[in-house]
Amino acid sequence: MAPPPLSLHWRAVLMLLLANLFWGLSFPVIKAMSLLHAKLLPEAGTWFSTLCTVAPRFVLATLILLLLQAGELRRITRAEWQQGLLIGLFSAAGMLLQNDGLQFTAASTSAFLTQLYAILIPLVLAVRYRTNPGGSVWLSCLLVLAGVAILGRFDWHTLRFGRGEAETLLASLFFMGQILCLGSRRFAANRPGRITLVMFAVQALVFTGLWGAAAPDLASLLRPFGSPAWLGFTLVLTLFCTLGSFSLMNAWQPKISSTEAGLIYCVEPIFGSLMALFLPAVFSVWAGIQYANETLTWTLLVGGALITAANVLIQLRPPRVLPVSPSLGAAD
Repeated sequence: MAPPPLSLHWRAVLMLLLANLFWGLSFPVIKAMSLLHAKLLPEAGTWFSTLCTVAPRFVLATLILLLLQAGELRRITRAEWQQGLLIGLFSAAGMLLQNDGLQFTAASTSAFLTQLYAILIPLVLAVRYRTNPGGSVWLSCLLVLAGVAILGRFDWHTLRFGRGEAETLLASLFFMGQILCLGSRRFAANRPGRITLVMFAVQALVFTGLWGAAAPDLASLLRPFGSPAWLGFTLVLTLFCTLGSFSLMNAWQPKISSTEAGLIYCVEPIFGSLMALFLPAVFSVWAGIQYANETLTWTLLVGGALITAANVLIQLRPPRVLPVSPSLGAAD
């Protein structure tokens, strides 16, 4: 299979960078929502607070797509149902494990372990196809891991393998499954809008069921909806960090290799760190919370530079095109 045209390839890279920008926005927004939840529902646990953040955004995103694609629902093919279900379950499991793991490990450890899929993807593909993806791929992976470690101030001396670390590693595996499933050539004919609708519906069902089960009482479920700030944050998460980002991901990731995509997704914490330099103060005034701006540090500059260098290298020397295997559904 010939590589995609350069213009299409670079459009895909730019669209995935835009998706990362939207996901980066979710970092300060979710942090602000967690502080707001503590103010609105001080008696509720952190697990319920997490579900208050994810469930409404996927329910709303599903409803919006249903309105926009009402005529497409009956046209969804079996392959689109299958792929949408798989990436929805992979994504839901990864998000839940990552968020729960954050309660038992440092944020820097979580960021580092989550991004391990960047090196796991080429490793899995190398074993699967018994081929070396090339030195530039392995060097890019090492640069990304070093960049994420520096960006998150990861400390090997504080690393221990407990519940938080185990859950975060599992989350990374699920995110890897999502990326590989989305890049599978077996689903190349699927329509991005349709699989996104199925994906959102699956996540909405999973998160809403858990949200209701974790609620202390009915009043706890309803109280956030009386807060204009909470509604505003939820709308931002829905439009940009859910509809915008995942629609871009599902439409454009199949245009490039899964290895490249895994490295590009590591740009997300750079955008998150940059937005945390100025958005917290804005959110504090708007929501009536205490959330201080972060400061520009050498870790952001050096870590961001390494991650950027990794992505520049992988674009200058892209991974080798893997052989197509119809029985396996290649996902290079």
